[in-house]
Amino acid sequence: MDIDAWVWWLIGAVGLGIPLVLTAMPEFGMFSAGAVAAAVVAAVGGGMVAQVLVFAAVSVALIAVVRPIAMRHRSQSPRFASGVDALKGRQAVVLERVDGNGGRIKLAGEIWSARALDATMAYEEGRQVDVVEIDGATAVVM
Repeated sequence: MDIDAWVWWLIGAVGLGIPLVLTAMPEFGMFSAGAVAAAVVAAVGGGMVAQVLVFAAVSVALIAVVRPIAMRHRSQSPRFASGVDALKGRQAVVLERVDGNGGRIKLAGEIWSARALDATMAYEEGRQVDVVEIDGATAVVM
């Protein structure tokens, strides 16, 4: 039984896909894509030299282009904030006078204890303030 070259390339692609799943190393996926490209060349009648060259070219091109992009995205922090980080920079309404010792604000539909960033400042009821940071369960405002 003689198996066509394109079948061997697809078997190789699956073989390279297994370590990709097990190790989460994207390079294996790029080699697997190179093997699929070589299988296409084999299926349309390209010779062995053309198959190997396409495999190498596609694999190297993907590693050269995709890997730096993936590394850059991996090192970046998320673009959206969640939890208390999402509350920083938002506006709130003073419910009870806020000064350096404390007070109450309505922030994101909830009532929070608050204190002024500048201890000499005081914000009266109804005024809008900006949340600078969250310190425990207290919003620091200005």
